[in-house]
Amino acid sequence: MIASRDRILTTHVGSLPRNETLSDLLIKREAGEAYDQKVFDAEMAKALRHVVAKQKEAGIDIGNDGEQQRVGFQTYVPQRMTGFAGASKRRRGREFDEFPELVKMLLMRFPHQSKQQNAPEAQAEIHYTDTGPINAEIKLFKDIVAETKAFPESFMTAASPGIISTTMYNAFYDSHEAYMMALAREMSKEYRAIADAGLVLQIDAPDLAMDRVMFHRDLTDNEFVGACERHVAAINAGIEGIPRDRVRLHVCWGNWEGPHLYDIALEKILPALYQCNAGALSIEFANPRHQHEFAAFKTHKLPDHMILMPGVVETTSNFIEHPQTVARRIEEAVAAVGDRERVVASTDCGFGTFTGREWVIEPAVWLKLQSLRQGADIASARLWGRAAA
Repeated sequence: MIASRDRILTTHVGSLPRNETLSDLLIKREAGEAYDQKVFDAEMAKALRHVVAKQKEAGIDIGNDGEQQRVGFQTYVPQRMTGFAGASKRRRGREFDEFPELVKMLLMRFPHQSKQQNAPEAQAEIHYTDTGPINAEIKLFKDIVAETKAFPESFMTAASPGIISTTMYNAFYDSHEAYMMALAREMSKEYRAIADAGLVLQIDAPDLAMDRVMFHRDLTDNEFVGACERHVAAINAGIEGIPRDRVRLHVCWGNWEGPHLYDIALEKILPALYQCNAGALSIEFANPRHQHEFAAFKTHKLPDHMILMPGVVETTSNFIEHPQTVARRIEEAVAAVGDRERVVASTDCGFGTFTGREWVIEPAVWLKLQSLRQGADIASARLWGRAAA
């Protein structure tokens, strides 16, 4: 991963808004409905060029394809594997049970969306049958970046074995752990394709925090930490052989606008996160329930080999953070880490984790990323002791 010795770099977590036409096509493809492949390809190329240009315009240093090519950050996986069928009855978060008003609001706000609670389940031995789709994703993105010279470094996301296992349930393997390790074995083909293409691999693993209130909600905190360690072990099995400095790990408490009253504290899970063979750790800190948790790094120091990518811009509201607010959050992250060169400013989560469920209007997304860059410049001027540009 690139590092900077003279300013704070910027990135984001991955997904960016998809246009309405592309969203409809992605949902049709997921549902197995007929669609025009030529229209799909043209719309995809157009969308990709758009998000790459917008990231460049906003001043993002480490960019990606905005996950335009996927229906959801993890629910795309069954389209690339055999063994999935039927529908999972995914467990909802605890607060969705305790606040039915929240569910009602979500259904009103997002009436047409991709599969989330009802994704397929593993009903037979799973196999990643064809790396063609991931290679096509990589090629289209890299061609556009090369043409536009958009970013000094690029990344691409892929779902962790753990979040796949807690979204697409196991109805075949003897245990959850056996299922996760099978997923790690098969997803390693996608992880390797991304890394071999020269892109930084981002493992999306919200299961390491969010699933405390979903799949693993019946566990104690200590038991959940044990589950986290097993999920991290599956990630490590999947990324084995990929250099640590080419992997970044994203962890969050769930990208929705809700109370988040039952989120587990970062301090409790941080040692488990450090067990991941990744060179960077992406964690949300702009979320109002977690803005105070930089203090966790006083108890559990960030390992010397790791970069912190703190979320300093929130991803579920249309408020545009003031650059001074962003700068203050970055400076707090630097103070927690103790090294300005090991902090890369980021967002809390993605802006389009699922097709058809974008919390933030598109114009606000680009303004938030612009504010991220402006705040990073302000913080850089202070941290390197020079006048702001």
